[in-house]
Amino acid sequence: MIATLAEYRSHKELLANLTLRELRSKYKRSVLGWAWSTINPLVYMVVYTVVFKYFMHVKIQPKHAPPSGLNVYALFLLCAMLPFGYFQSSVMGSLGSLVANANLIKKTYFPRELLPASTVIANMVSHAIEMSLLLIALLAFGDWRALVYLPLTILFMLLLAVFALGLGLALSALNVYFRDIEHFMGILFLVWFFMTPIVYSFDTLGSAGKPWVIDLLKLNPMTDAVLCFRNTLYNGAHPGWIELAYFATVSIGTFFIGRSVFNRLEGGLAEEL
Repeated sequence: MIATLAEYRSHKELLANLTLRELRSKYKRSVLGWAWSTINPLVYMVVYTVVFKYFMHVKIQPKHAPPSGLNVYALFLLCAMLPFGYFQSSVMGSLGSLVANANLIKKTYFPRELLPASTVIANMVSHAIEMSLLLIALLAFGDWRALVYLPLTILFMLLLAVFALGLGLALSALNVYFRDIEHFMGILFLVWFFMTPIVYSFDTLGSAGKPWVIDLLKLNPMTDAVLCFRNTLYNGAHPGWIELAYFATVSIGTFFIGRSVFNRLEGGLAEEL
């Protein structure tokens, strides 16, 4: 990890330029511009709130109220949906970054992994804006505990970026050789979203007498990621150490595996493109 950070630092100007290019092109020629980074999740929040709370009557607190005292489904939803949205957009953006920059890769040599990395970093800027607005909303509803656990929330955001970059590195290289991966991941993320406790809570599943479902969902690393975010933001409580350890281990492990896969396939990228 230290060697990787040193390599990124040695190419910091190129990485910064690639990141700025991603940021400038994201909402290029858009009237609302960066406002879309908040409009999109807000629209999803409204739709999911109406469907799951008012039509399907999903309950989020069947037992005890959290220390924060919140009972707002929209905020409950955003505390998990925003991190998952960042993860999805970063992985999918990284996945297609090499193919989208085929001409650049063919013309000159530079560390190819900077392309997925710049996508993850650029998306983090949008994500930081979204999370800042969410924090303001939580404080407006009286959740001052979110400030107490803000350092942990920032740590989780960094771990999520490492997780996304690890997957992005592996999938971006594989996508050059097998273009079906991009289409497959689009379907997988649809399933992944509902296999993560975003629109529902673990307590609801436990009270419904379905412990086997909880065990199944626990295999999903994004489950523990979402639980960590929801604890520090919505519940105003310290996340479980097991969830934190599992999330951190999977994130760092995925990064090293993804970088290893990328390094193995990097030599033939220019030819395949």
